[in-house]
Order: sequence, then C-alpha cells, then structure tokens
Amino acid sequence: MTTATPQPGQLIVITGPSGVGKGTLLRQLRQRHPELALSVSATTRPPRPTEVEGVDYYFVSMEEFKGMIASGKLLEWAEFAGHYYGTPRDPLLQLIEEGKTVILEIELQGARQVRQSYPQARHIFILPPSLTELEHRLRSRGQDSEEAIARRLAQAETEIAAASEFDVQIVNDDLEKSLIALETAIFSPAA
Repeated sequence: MTTATPQPGQLIVITGPSGVGKGTLLRQLRQRHPELALSVSATTRPPRPTEVEGVDYYFVSMEEFKGMIASGKLLEWAEFAGHYYGTPRDPLLQLIEEGKTVILEIELQGARQVRQSYPQARHIFILPPSLTELEHRLRSRGQDSEEAIARRLAQAETEIAAASEFDVQIVNDDLEKSLIALETAIFSPAA
C-alpha cells in the first residue's frame, strides 16, 4: 500500500514599488484566504513600530545577513534603500513541498533572481495608478524622510519599466477590484 504524498504547492512572487499598496492587498487577501502562506523575509533594516519579529520580517544584523549569503541560505537577496533583504530558502521550499501556496513579496532584483532559481513561480507586479498617486501614498505613510521618498520614487520608475517581465500586472487603483484581480492571478491555473 502506498501512502499519498501532498501535491506540491506553488510560489507566487509579488512585486511592485514601495507604497503601491502590496501590504494592504496581502492583508486583505490573507483575511479571505488564510490557507495562503506568507514567506517571511530577512532584513537588515530596523523594524517599524508595528512590525513583529518573525511575522513581518526576521530582523538580522549585517553580519548575520552576510553569513546567510555566504552559506547559500537565501533563495534571493538584494540591497534596497540602504538595507539588505532576502528570502530564507529552506522554510519556503518546505512549505511548497507540503502543498502550500506561498506568497513571496519582494522587490524587482529579488524577483529576477527567483525567476532564475525557481522558474516555476508565478510572478505578479502591482502598479500604482500614477507616479503622482504613488508619491501621495508614500508621503501619507509618514514613515520616510524626504530623501528616502525621493529614492523610493526614483526606484519606482525603474521598477515600473520592468512590469512587462511579470506574468500578471495589476493596477492598484481600487482595493476591491485589485484584490479580485490578485485572487484570479493566484487561483487560476497557470497558462
């Protein structure tokens, strides 16, 4: 008698400029679909006041992060806005092997690395309605200095130019419509 093994899950990579609303979309998505697993990234940036260790990120020192790179423990990693971010490889692959759909929210450089190292992932890009709206969203968060906002907007232009590299592009101009488009992209069979 053979024992059934779980069907392999899938990896969904979600990318978009800082301030585009990825976090809001993902919170809503998880409320509707608690069976989805979120990959937790490691970062060298300090936690924001509402962030929780091991839930939002693994907050690590620069030395710890460099050790993870050197030992091949990251699926992808990148430097962004003066800090390092990366995806611990083993926990993510374990969830996929258990049959889970895993959401990985990362930036463009990391998404490109995942496309190389894990090509079966589905890649989704979240776009702002406009750069003006994106600037408004960044300013309304009240979390960044003027210099950081300028850096994020410059980076956003580069990221938006690469949106066509992704399997699906969603303009986040209306939360409910964007959420439905995201659900469709995740739960529809791959083309």
